[in-house]
Amino acid sequence: MRLFKHLFAPSAQRMFPAHSLQRIAAAIARSEATHTGEICFAVEASLSLSAVLAGRDARERAVEAFAQLRVWDTRANNGVLIYLLLADHRIEIVADRGFDGLVDADQWRGVCHLIEEHLRAGEPEAAVLGGVEAICALLGAHFPRGEGDHDINELPDLPHILS
Repeated sequence: MRLFKHLFAPSAQRMFPAHSLQRIAAAIARSEATHTGEICFAVEASLSLSAVLAGRDARERAVEAFAQLRVWDTRANNGVLIYLLLADHRIEIVADRGFDGLVDADQWRGVCHLIEEHLRAGEPEAAVLGGVEAICALLGAHFPRGEGDHDINELPDLPHILS
């Protein structure tokens, strides 16, 4: 059944057209003006047939994307990836080690539930925007931007559609 879902997964480009990706990028940029963290959003329609047959799951792929997109490569180790795997209806948040001891699993699950609610309602853009806003609040609480902090954008704000 999972193989079937991955073969016939919805299109990430249809779910997140260019204008939607631009609005998400703008929200990430506005968010990052209030804290020193970095937010990255990536969406993938499905995994390869070999990955599905090997039993790879969304979490494994999210961690791989976290490394591939270099979300781990920030000065303060405070990058966060929101990853959606459409075929499995999975949302994964991968946060860098700078969050250890600051944000617990329940808080990350709360962000995922917020995203899930909007996705179930058929509002993918609102789902991601809500997730960005919730993560912004966590970043602002733990990594606020001070007066002397330079506005260095360490990661691109434009979302990634992975294949």
